[in-house]
This record gives sequence, C-alpha cells and structure tokens, in this order.
Amino acid sequence: MSIIFPNIDPIALQIGPVAIRWYALAYIAGLLGGLKYIQFLVKRKFHSHQHNFTISSVDDLFSFIALGVILGGRLGY
Repeated sequence: MSIIFPNIDPIALQIGPVAIRWYALAYIAGLLGGLKYIQFLVKRKFHSHQHNFTISSVDDLFSFIALGVILGGRLGY
C-alpha cells in the first residue's frame, strides 16, 4: 500500500512573471508571527538582568534575521 500525494500546484499566486509559492508564504508568516510575538513580549516588560530589549532593537534584529533566512535559503539551494 502506498501513500497517495495530492497534486497541489506549488504556486499560490501569480501576477504576470512574478510567482509567489506556498513555501514563501510560510516563511513570511513565520517571520512576521515571530516578530509580533517578540514585540508582544517586549511590550509586556520582558526584561532579564542581562538584556534590556526595546522595540527598536527587536526591529533591528528582525532585519538581520530576515536577511539571514533569505541568504541562507539561497546558499543552501
């Protein structure tokens, strides 16, 4: 007995020559969800004795994380 896989188109949205794939939407949702969660924690005064995060520092960190995900995905491919 074998598993039958559905025939799902990998392209979620296509506008002219630009195609957005499902995995790209998953990356975007994961990054933005993580950003909003960290911002929520910072607003609730999430401070430890070693770190004092601000919304500005979280935004800067998110820029580097997004860049690392994009570059890492390209290098890994």
